[in-house]
Amino acid sequence: MAWLWLHLFACLQIPVFCTNLPLSQTPKHILAQANNKTEILCGLKDEYAGVYWYRWSHVRQNFEFLIFSNLLGKVTYGTNISQDKFSVHGASFRTSYSLHINHLHASDNGTYYCSISQSSQLFLGSGTQLGVVEVLPMKTTQAPLSKKPMRCITKSKAADKKG
Repeated sequence: MAWLWLHLFACLQIPVFCTNLPLSQTPKHILAQANNKTEILCGLKDEYAGVYWYRWSHVRQNFEFLIFSNLLGKVTYGTNISQDKFSVHGASFRTSYSLHINHLHASDNGTYYCSISQSSQLFLGSGTQLGVVEVLPMKTTQAPLSKKPMRCITKSKAADKKG
């Protein structure tokens, strides 16, 4: 068990330590509005016994086990984790899992990791940083560029006009 936490710590501190992972995670960043929901995807290169999900809280500086979902869809929740807030859905062949987070609040801010266990090692996805805000920022648009045609004169034509 100590090896799992050491490997986990090394992956968080030294990302290069965890290259060629058997899983991928998307997206990298999510900015979501409070009281809404969001989804994080975890793709696996092979079929595994199940997927773990963790959250690193930047404010509390702790790593928290959220949920584990096995091949049969049986789910195990971490201590004080709400079943109404978190759920995991597996796709066909169990090589893709998604974490659904409902009723978003500022306390949900953090970096979420999908994870698998293989040969007594814990492999983490690349992480998804979730930011929850009360109001999403307004999209800004640029004024369209002028459609006025421009005359271009090449150097040779400019020389002809002078001479």
